[in-house]
Parts: sequence; C-alpha cells; structure tokens
Amino acid sequence: MRLTVFWNNMHEQFGAAYADSLARDYVIEGLGSRTVHQALADGVDTKQVWRAVCEAFDLPLSAR
Repeated sequence: MRLTVFWNNMHEQFGAAYADSLARDYVIEGLGSRTVHQALADGVDTKQVWRAVCEAFDLPLSAR
C-alpha cells in the first residue's frame, strides 16, 4: 500500500483533522505500543499499520 493511499484511507475513515491527531497521539498495541507516525518512521509497512489501525478502531470490513 502506498503512503498516499494509507493517508487517504485515514482521512476517509476519521476526517483530516482527527486522522492527524490520532496518528500523532494514539498509541496502538498492534504496532508495538507505537503511534502511527512512530511506526511509519520506524519503517513498518503501511499495509501492516493500516491493519493495526483497522483492528484498534474496529473499522468495518469494507474499510479494510
């Protein structure tokens, strides 16, 4: 998954302002207790990050 697609998905599901706040502040267990920004900076694959976000926020299957 391209990074642009990842951010489009985040904005679509959470809105632009909340998506950025969530990515910066919310620690996700499935990402090794890191935020989205930390995981991406550490080189975690965007698809893996997206799946962790979907799981953490119980997004519908259609979003996954």
